[in-house]
Amino acid sequence: MGRLTTFIVMSAVLAACQTASQQPVASPTPSPSPHTPASAAVLQASEVPTGLAACPGSGPVDTYVSSLQTTNAVLAIRIAGQWQVEASISLFTSDPTACAAELGAVPKIKSTASFVARFADDGQADRAWQAGVLGFAPPAPDLVAPGIKRGTDTGLGSSSWTYDRQPVRLACWRRSVFVALVVLTNLDASAFKSATGAVDARLN
Repeated sequence: MGRLTTFIVMSAVLAACQTASQQPVASPTPSPSPHTPASAAVLQASEVPTGLAACPGSGPVDTYVSSLQTTNAVLAIRIAGQWQVEASISLFTSDPTACAAELGAVPKIKSTASFVARFADDGQADRAWQAGVLGFAPPAPDLVAPGIKRGTDTGLGSSSWTYDRQPVRLACWRRSVFVALVVLTNLDASAFKSATGAVDARLN
C-alpha cells in the first residue's frame, strides 16, 4: 500500500508539472499610447493650401484669446469662457483681416481653421460635442437641409456632422477623448477632405 500511495502521489506531481509546462507564458499588457496633444492634432502649416499664412493667434486657446482681445473682445470673452480644457486652434488665411473674424464668416477670403480639444475621458468629450464646438452645434436629427450630413455618412464616425455649401465647408466630430472642428472658406472639396483627414488621423 505504501508503494501504491507513493506511485499515485508521484504521478499527480508529474502530471501537474506537465500541465504547468503547457501553460502559455504570460506577456505584459502593452500600455496604451498616450493621447496626441491638442497642439499636434490641429492642422499644421505643411497641410494647408499654398497662399495661406498663419494667423498670430494660432496655438493654445489662451494664445488665440489673447490675440483677439484687442481686435474682437466679444469673441475673445465668449471663447475664454467656453474652453477650460487643453485645446488648440490653428488659423491660416490669405488676408490677415480674417484672423479676428468668426470662423467661416469671411465670404471673400480664403481661409482654413481647425480646433481640437482633449478631455479626460470619452464621456466628457461627447457631452462637449453635443453642446457644440465654438458655436457649431450638431443639427437636429430631423433637420433636412442642403449640404448637411450626419454620422457615418461623413466618413468621420457616428458622432460627426458636416456642412458643405460654398463658400463654407465645415466638419465637427468627436473621436475618443477629442472634439474637433475644421472650417474652410473659399477652398475646394479636395482641400476640405485633406484637412479633415489630417486632423482625424491624429485623434487617438
